This record gives sequence, C-alpha cells and structure tokens, in this order.
Amino acid sequence: MAEEAHSQVIDQVVQEALDKANLTATNLSAVAVTIGPGLSLCLRVGVRKARKLAGSFNLPIIGIHHMEAHALVARLIERELQFPFMALLISGGHNLLILAHDLGHYIQLGTTIDDAIGEAYDKTAKWLGLDMSRSGGPALEELAREGDAESIKFSTPMKQHKDCNFSYAGLKTQVRLAIESKNINAEIPISSASSQDRRSRADIAASFQRVAVLHLEERCDRAIEWARKIEPSIKHLVVSGGVASNQYVRARLDHVVTKNSLQLVCPPPKLCTDNGVMVAWTGIEHFCMGRFDPPPPADEHEDYMYDLRPRWPLGEEFAEGRSEARSLRTARIHPSLTSIIQASLQQQ
Repeated sequence: MAEEAHSQVIDQVVQEALDKANLTATNLSAVAVTIGPGLSLCLRVGVRKARKLAGSFNLPIIGIHHMEAHALVARLIERELQFPFMALLISGGHNLLILAHDLGHYIQLGTTIDDAIGEAYDKTAKWLGLDMSRSGGPALEELAREGDAESIKFSTPMKQHKDCNFSYAGLKTQVRLAIESKNINAEIPISSASSQDRRSRADIAASFQRVAVLHLEERCDRAIEWARKIEPSIKHLVVSGGVASNQYVRARLDHVVTKNSLQLVCPPPKLCTDNGVMVAWTGIEHFCMGRFDPPPPADEHEDYMYDLRPRWPLGEEFAEGRSEARSLRTARIHPSLTSIIQASLQQQ
C-alpha cells in the first residue's frame, strides 16, 4: 500500500517542487535521492524516478542516507553549526544518538534496541482513542497538557543499563496495562469521552510523555559525557526527526543541553518531519565535496538492480556503546555510510 501511494504521487510531487521553485529540469545541477534506510519497496519508487530524471537530463546523482539528512538539515538553518557536533535523531522508526566528526564521518553513541519513541507515541495515542489523522504524536502532546504527569508511576526504561541505547517496548506494555486497568475503550473517541474518562486518558498521556522523554534526557546526558571524551570541542546538540517537533521534548532537552553548557539546535517543525529539503541539502553538501555518481543511462532497463539499502547504519558503533541485546540481532546488512566514505578517502 505504501509503495502504491508513493507511485501514484511521485511524478506530481517532483513537478510541483520544480514549479514552485520556478525551475525546469534543465536548470538542475544534480539529483539527490534517499537510498536508505527504509522500506525497500518505497525506496525503489524514489530511486527509479531520480534515475529517470538524472538520465534524461544527463545529471549526476547522489545517494543519500535518510538519517544523515535529518542531522545535516540543521546546517541549512543554523549557519554557525560547524563539525564536530552531536545529534539526537528521533522519529517513528529511529532513535539515534551520534557524534558528527565531519561530513560522512559519524560515531554511533546509541540507538534503539526495539521500538523508537515515535512508535510509542503513536501506539499510546491509538490506545487512548485519539485523532490519528495528523499522526498520534501531536494529539497525545495536546492531551498530555490536561493531565497530571505524576499520577501514574511508569518505570523509566533501561535504568540498569549504563549506556546510551533506547528501548520503548517495555514502556508501551506498561501503558497498555494502565489503560486496561482504567477500562478505557479506544473505540470511544476522546471527543465523546465523559469528563472523568477524559481526565484518566489525559493522566496516562502526561505520565507516558514524562517517562518517555525522561529516557531521552538520561541517554542524552550520558552521550554528551561520552562525546566530550572523544571531541572536547563540541558546542551543539542537534535534535531532529518527526518527534523533534514536539514542544515538550524540545523544552526538556533544552534543559539538558543548557545544564551541559551546550546549545540546542532544532530545525523548524516542517524540516523535522520527513521532507525533500533535507535530502536536497545533504546532496549539496556531498556534491560540493565531489561525492556523486555519474549520470545514469537515459534508456536504463526496467529490470535494472537499484542500489537500495533498507538496513544501513549511519556510523560505526562507539566501543562503550555496544548493546549486548542489539548484537544478538543481525540488523547490520550494509556497511555503514561512514565506513564506505572513509574507505574511499583512503583509496584517494
């Protein structure tokens, strides 16, 4: 279904982008396209379109790492943001803490060992009968403002693990049990709930949000300590990805960053959720460094095997940050972006 939805609108979306910019394809210098990580069926739609466009107009093509794009779009907004810096990338599918040494050179300080924070927000919102039309996160954040964040004592994930990795599966289970114990029926939308039922839902939303974000705070605190051992000169923490548009998340992380004498850099909400600008900007950064592929042939065969990287780490794991839980999963399929770029630099 996702692939079909992509296919139906890709031509129109690309044309709209050109029209809004008052450009035609002949004005382009290159084409940047996400090649991973993500669902391969959906990645293929974008890559096919990008290669067709680049082939037709003899343009170089730049394959982009989706999570690198989230981290680097902050440099478009904040021109003061120089390497090295730290980034926390939080979305429906990813939780990632990285140290960005340089363009294409990243150290992974922490990642999620099961569910990402955005997925936990969406599931909780769904179980609370919230309006999912905008996605669950914004609806839950809104309801949480009405609730008592101390009313339910959810336990903070991974307290016993002194690393920077994340886990939200256990918190989701705690929330589900709390919802069941209060006999909340998700079939009854929040708009139709009684005032007492609404208060119960708001208390769960607020308590969930407090603990979910406290987990982020604790991990960021430790990651800053680790990053400073490697790069004492860091001055900024970038927070990006869909969940970074949540105002409560921003306020709590701003507190952590200020306490550690760093500056918080958050792109505006429309550049936090997945967008084309971040892919274009990351393409520009790599293009200026001479990192791009030659134009594809104009008549590329339909059966051409595209370079898609559904599971593609951004950086090499920090030795202290290796998670035993995660190492049991053979999640690493493709060599990391960092290792590929470092290898090509050595060859030069």
